[in-house]
Amino acid sequence: MSPPADSDTNSYSVDLKVLQYEKFIDEVLKKDLQRVMEQRDAVYEQISHYLQLKNTLQALQGTDSQCLKADVDLGCNFYAQAQVEDSSKIYVLVGFGFFVEMEHDEALRFIDKKTSQLTAFTDQLTNNCATIKANIRLVLEGLRELQGLVDLPERSRREVF
Repeated sequence: MSPPADSDTNSYSVDLKVLQYEKFIDEVLKKDLQRVMEQRDAVYEQISHYLQLKNTLQALQGTDSQCLKADVDLGCNFYAQAQVEDSSKIYVLVGFGFFVEMEHDEALRFIDKKTSQLTAFTDQLTNNCATIKANIRLVLEGLRELQGLVDLPERSRREVF
């Protein structure tokens, strides 16, 4: 009678470990992946804003006039017309909420440096995403082995995340 009790205990132990691993995937790895992907998306948005500013500055350099008329968003998509008498200098967000007054050439050099820095950071975040996905895959493979499941053929597999 003792062998069935041992197999029940062993089965219970395996089920408990499977639940712990599934909980680890859901509560830790998937949340980490979500956080890193959101952070990467925010950096991509910053790069987009800097590139938009770069295009605007290049368009301003192509005109002879220093006077500029623009629609300014006051918030909640409420726009007002603004007129700038001297657009030779602009204020650029350099980080941590600080703006610095720069001339167009100076701002373009800063934007190039900032976008290359942000691009390197997105590459690092992309590598972090790949590492987390690999860890998820590793834990799923461990669960498969722990439960004694057979592996699906390569063509029948689908992406889990």
